[in-house]
Amino acid sequence: MDTFQTTGSSPGSVGPSTHSNLTQAGGADEKSMARKAALAALVGTAIEYYEFGVYGYMAATIGPLFFPSGDATASLLAILAVFGSAFLMRPIGGIVLGRLGDRIGRRGVLLVTVIGMGVATAAVGLLPVAATVGAVAPVLLVIIRLMQGFFAGGEVTGAAAYVAESAPSRKRGFYGAFTPVGVAVGGALAAATCGITSSLLSAEQMQQWGWRIPFLLAIPMVLVSTVVRRRVEESRAFQEFQAHNEPTKAPLREVLTQHRPRVMKVIALAFGQNVGYWVGLVFMNIYLTTYLKYDKTIVYWIMAMVSLAMAFLMPFWGALSDRWGRRRVLAIGFFSYMILVWPMMVLMDQKSVGLAALAMFIMALPLPIVQSVGYPTYAEQFPTRVRFTGMAFSFNIGAILGGGLTPYVATSLISSTGNLKSPAILLVAASLFSLIALLTIRETAKDSLA
Repeated sequence: MDTFQTTGSSPGSVGPSTHSNLTQAGGADEKSMARKAALAALVGTAIEYYEFGVYGYMAATIGPLFFPSGDATASLLAILAVFGSAFLMRPIGGIVLGRLGDRIGRRGVLLVTVIGMGVATAAVGLLPVAATVGAVAPVLLVIIRLMQGFFAGGEVTGAAAYVAESAPSRKRGFYGAFTPVGVAVGGALAAATCGITSSLLSAEQMQQWGWRIPFLLAIPMVLVSTVVRRRVEESRAFQEFQAHNEPTKAPLREVLTQHRPRVMKVIALAFGQNVGYWVGLVFMNIYLTTYLKYDKTIVYWIMAMVSLAMAFLMPFWGALSDRWGRRRVLAIGFFSYMILVWPMMVLMDQKSVGLAALAMFIMALPLPIVQSVGYPTYAEQFPTRVRFTGMAFSFNIGAILGGGLTPYVATSLISSTGNLKSPAILLVAASLFSLIALLTIRETAKDSLA
């Protein structure tokens, strides 16, 4: 544990002993701030991915409730289209919230995003279904999903920027990895909640009211996240920037005119990162339950355990990127996606729960690599004056292309081709694209933030 040291030096002494102690105290303070920032990022990001995870895991259950149809695939495609609608609002949320974050600070905006995400998530659990209000039900669902997308547009990127600006310069990868730990923890909580709910209730009860429970459980998570984020201070880098500079009046314009190549590179990397998450984890739930007919409750627990295992691996890969460099470690992640996805999907289709669980674990191994190293890499591409806006805009464009559309496209591919392995092509192509883009990015692990 890092502690402040005291000495017996007389007041005003500036000898070597005092200097050493001041250095230790400053180091302890810096590490304490970094730990608090990492925890604040983790809990808030967990809210975001809990909601998106719950929606993805419950898609097959709630699809017929909001989009009644004699064709189960049609209902599933409709509910996945609504899932994708939230991603359309992410860049808008990123622009608005990013501008606020670059002008007034990160801390206040991150309080707004976590509260907004949580309230919108709980609201889904209160919606009437089509059998009660007809066409109004899907309209209300779309409106709430758009709200969620707006707040999500400033959440994970804002959290990543905040951690990068609060961490010691040579440990940004390690501390930055705790932002995607929130991604994994949120996904694990979503899977576990859906698993517990489905195991305690019958299929009829789940259809009638049980599906609401996972959404409503976002409320206590929001309360905890709000308390944690209220206790942190503004990031060190932004405080220093405010002390010596006026905030930019038009951060998005500055990003698009002065940092356009960096924007394109972050979009390319975020595209592959998002396809990896939404195909490699969330869509696999649909693949295992809807197409391979594994028991939903068992699959939920597989997803929960896999997500937690991946969370434990993230700080290791983040720390390794501080030593080896971001580019080398990210390359390992994207290349691993390319070689693992197809054989693991084949292994899942062997009618064995044990083999399916093993395949899911192996297939997810690249996820902690790309997730943990991606966020600090994005933060290092932009200067402090426009970091929030630059990250939020770039990452969210990549999230639309790689996340919002992916579950829908993957389901459509299976429906149109009849080939259950066809979604693997999406992940291979996206990983190859990001791997090529990675070659154009300068190594930034050892650089100080501008």
